[in-house]
Amino acid sequence: MPTRILTQQQVTELLPMADCVDLMDQTLRTLARGGAVLPLRTMLRLPEGRGILGSMPSYLDPPDAIGLKAITVFPGNEGTRFDSHQGVVLLFEAKYGSLSAILDASSVTAIRTAAVSGVATRALAASDAGDVAIIGSGVQAQTHLDAMAVARRLRRVRIFSRHRANAEKFAVSARTRHAVPIEVVASAEAAIREADIICTVTSARTPVVERAWVAAGAHINAVGSSVAANREIDSDTVTVARVYADRRESIMAEGGDFLIPKAEGRFGDDHLVGEVGELLEGRIPGRTGREITLFKSLGIAIEDLAAAHFVNERAQARGIGVLLDIGGLRHD
Repeated sequence: MPTRILTQQQVTELLPMADCVDLMDQTLRTLARGGAVLPLRTMLRLPEGRGILGSMPSYLDPPDAIGLKAITVFPGNEGTRFDSHQGVVLLFEAKYGSLSAILDASSVTAIRTAAVSGVATRALAASDAGDVAIIGSGVQAQTHLDAMAVARRLRRVRIFSRHRANAEKFAVSARTRHAVPIEVVASAEAAIREADIICTVTSARTPVVERAWVAAGAHINAVGSSVAANREIDSDTVTVARVYADRRESIMAEGGDFLIPKAEGRFGDDHLVGEVGELLEGRIPGRTGREITLFKSLGIAIEDLAAAHFVNERAQARGIGVLLDIGGLRHD
C-alpha cells in the first residue's frame, strides 16, 4: 500500500485556516464525546535546555485513524532561518495499521495550533471583539492573526516583539493579507491595553502579560509556553480569569500559566472551568459578561491527527504528493 509524502508547501495549500478552524471545532467536540485515545506526550529534553524531542501518538474516531507526531522544539531558532518546531506527522489507517501518509509537521503545527485558538476565540471572546494584541512575531504570530480574522471581524492589530525588526517584517507581510490597521508598538503594555483579543505566542519563561494592562471583557489565548516551569501570563490575571483548556490532563501536567499560580495558593484545580470541547457541546458555561476569559493552549495530538487525515484526503482527491512503497504488505 503506497504511502503519500506531503511537503510543507503542500500542507499549507491543502489546509486553509478557515477550514482548519471548523475542523478543530469538530475535533475538540469529538474529544469531549469520548472519541479519542490520547496519552500525554513524551518529551526528551536535550542537555543545557537546547531543545526537546516530542512524541505525540493518538487515535481519533471519527475518522477512525491513528497518528503520531514526532517533532523537535528548539526555541533558540527564533530569528534564524529554521522554524522552532520541525518534524513529521505519521498517519496510519486503523483497519490494518498501514502507513497512509507522512506530512511536514511544521506546517501542520503552525496552522492547527492557531486554528484551535480561533475556535476558543469564536466561543469565548465578546461578540464585538476585534481589537487584537499579538505578543510575538514568529510563525505562530502569523497564523494566529489569520485565525483571529476567521473568528472575528478585526478593527485593529497591535504587535509587540522583543525583536522589533522581526515585528516590522511580520507587519509588512500581514498588511498584504489583512485589510485592517496593523501597528508595531514599543512594549507589550502598549499592545495589550484596550485590546479585547490577546494572543501570546512567545518563547518567554516569565510573564509578558500583567493584570493591570488587561481590559475587562478581554479574551486571552496563551500559546507560547508548553512546560510546567514557564508561563506568559501573570498570576493576578490567571486568578481573575475564567480559564479553559484544550485538554484537562494537559494543563494539569504542563500548563505553567495555570500551575504556577496554583502552586502559589491562588486557587485549586476547580479554577479550570473545563475543556473547550465541553464548552462547544454545551456542558460547561462560557462567557457571561465582562469577565476576562483565558484559553491555555498546550496542543494535543488529535489536532495533528485530524489535520493530517483532512490534508491526506484532499491530497488523494487532487493527486498531490509523492507515493512511495515503504512497506507493510506481506510477500509470500
